[in-house]
Amino acid sequence: MYKLTTHSTIAEIPAPTWNALADPDTPFMRHEFLHAMEEHGCVGERLGWIPTHLALRDDNDRVVAAAPCYIKLNSYGEFVFDWSWADAYERSGRRYYPKLVIASPYTPATGPRILRGRAQQPDALARALAQGAVQVAERLGVSSLHWLFTTDEETTQLEKTGLMRRVGCQFHWQTRGYATFDDFLSSLSAAKRKMIKRERRRVAESGLRIRRVRGDAVTEAEWAIFHQLYCDTFDKRGGLPTLTLPFFLQIAESMGEQLLLVLAYDGPAVVAAAFNLLGPRSLYGRHWGCFRDYHSLHFEACYYQGLDHCIEKGLERFEPGAQGEHKISRGFLPTRTWSAHWIAEPDFRSAVSRFLLAETQSMDDYIVEMDRRSPYRSDTAMDPT
Repeated sequence: MYKLTTHSTIAEIPAPTWNALADPDTPFMRHEFLHAMEEHGCVGERLGWIPTHLALRDDNDRVVAAAPCYIKLNSYGEFVFDWSWADAYERSGRRYYPKLVIASPYTPATGPRILRGRAQQPDALARALAQGAVQVAERLGVSSLHWLFTTDEETTQLEKTGLMRRVGCQFHWQTRGYATFDDFLSSLSAAKRKMIKRERRRVAESGLRIRRVRGDAVTEAEWAIFHQLYCDTFDKRGGLPTLTLPFFLQIAESMGEQLLLVLAYDGPAVVAAAFNLLGPRSLYGRHWGCFRDYHSLHFEACYYQGLDHCIEKGLERFEPGAQGEHKISRGFLPTRTWSAHWIAEPDFRSAVSRFLLAETQSMDDYIVEMDRRSPYRSDTAMDPT
């Protein structure tokens, strides 16, 4: 019933077609977001992300499902770490790279990777796209195929087509119907409530001014300052700042209503900024930078301003980014994340399968331990997911 085509640029698939299939709550899956990366050198062979997008077509040549797919020449920017797999694969005399990855580059945020809109037969489309992706991997002769930050439902569907489930952990916030930030604070233990109030007070007493600005209202000069902050953060940590200023300027123009910039001013000068993506139900924290250290400013700009925004706008959840146990004290609870994996070589596939069984048990134990550190009062505690 279906035919799978591959595309070396997302521009080959019309933006309205792609966006009609994507979940509107995942701005990092929008055509505009992925296209801007390609157009402004944020992905490509130089960075090890070679676009090979998948489009599933019906017998009328209509695109009914899609997935953002890349031939990967490294594991940078994925946040589902397989460095040890690559090392073991290559020590056995095989080449781990290239591989295939289905993901939004540099974006460790959960959301549908099987784009199928409101299809009448969603399971059939998911199965056809998943099977087709494996066939593409086999045809290209790559070592493996990896679907990253999939939903629980998707991961189950991918398992049914023979892929292996992998569990990870991030720290997310979910609303309990808070009307104000004080309502949120009242759900916490007295010690954590006092800590957050003290951190926010220290920022206020430093004389810093904080603004939350939607992307389409940020000036070009402010974007330039933010990009400098973004690059400085990577430089300090020995990383590679892959997102260019023209990329940010383009998405500000094409999808600015789904961007949120938190700017911190010391007098007239911007000294720190946090970049977020907005969906109709969710907020996704992505990048942060600061020209100099201010006590508690990171927590204010990256967490408390985001929480304030979620409560004010009635958003349901806040994903502030990968890792970070310090987020627990500030209201973010351990939350399972998912990925699904196909390995071409049978013996190595068996070895990875055994590894994942042990890793899953270890991760489950870790999540239980992290949940014991919940900052919420016992009568308002939330279960980990």
